[in-house]
Amino acid sequence: MLRLTLLIPTHNRSRELLRALESVARQELDPALWECVVVDNASTDDTAETFDRFAAAHPALHLRRVYEPAAGVSHARNRGLREATTELIASIDDDERINPGFLAAYLRFFDEHPAAEVAGGRIIAEYPCGRPRWMSRWTEQPIANPIDLGERIRRFPVGRLPGGGNMAFRRTTALRYGFATELGRVGNRPIGGEENDFFDRLRADKVALWYVPEAVMWHIIPPEKVTDEAFRRLARHIGISQRLRAELRGGVLRARLREVLKWVATVPIGCMLRSAQRGPLWIMRREIARGLFSKSGKNEAPTQK
Repeated sequence: MLRLTLLIPTHNRSRELLRALESVARQELDPALWECVVVDNASTDDTAETFDRFAAAHPALHLRRVYEPAAGVSHARNRGLREATTELIASIDDDERINPGFLAAYLRFFDEHPAAEVAGGRIIAEYPCGRPRWMSRWTEQPIANPIDLGERIRRFPVGRLPGGGNMAFRRTTALRYGFATELGRVGNRPIGGEENDFFDRLRADKVALWYVPEAVMWHIIPPEKVTDEAFRRLARHIGISQRLRAELRGGVLRARLREVLKWVATVPIGCMLRSAQRGPLWIMRREIARGLFSKSGKNEAPTQK
């Protein structure tokens, strides 16, 4: 009997999807206990053909592809929640790989913690061409979102949330909250915030967010994602995402005050960094502020390619 569904939303990244699926195929958990649902979010490349070839080569696995025409990762994730046939769901992104014990770790966690509703695992940044010298722990956070809270199961502390590329939940809980379709990446527009919004609403309702260390995901960061231009654009859209979330939940002034406090904290942090790392930190803070203090509608037109 199927116990757990793994969701993978994807859009026009068939090569990355194949790499993710190869790690899925190496799972130690009995294939009779889990399924994998790939949500094809209006892809126009060879995603369908790539998936079909992979599924044909792995007949013992329960693999399905569903097509979601509404553009945006939030639409894709919500479609995946509706498509899942099990009460337990894990979700990853298509630019990742997972350890062989990933699904078993989450299944074991929920079996041993019947009151738990939501969890997230460890995230390790992987740089195929090496980690850039200019990167510090602060500038790496928006790019890779590494998470390591130690070796034991525990609750996420205040100020920390699971990563959207490594999360698990009970289907009934996830359907009750859902992912806000006003937020989330659409095509090549790096607007995010849908995962933080999802977890913030859960936490506001006193739902515990659990950390499961044995569910490990490697977030693969290609060199084109760490160029100066890509970093500036990402930081600016983080600010836009924060403003959109604040507008959606009625907290724009609070979000902007938090940004001012972050600027104050950035000054001593910057003084402790090497010179090569200091500039990118200022750039990140400046571009986030630009996005957060910008007007609605500016640079927000979605594109799906």
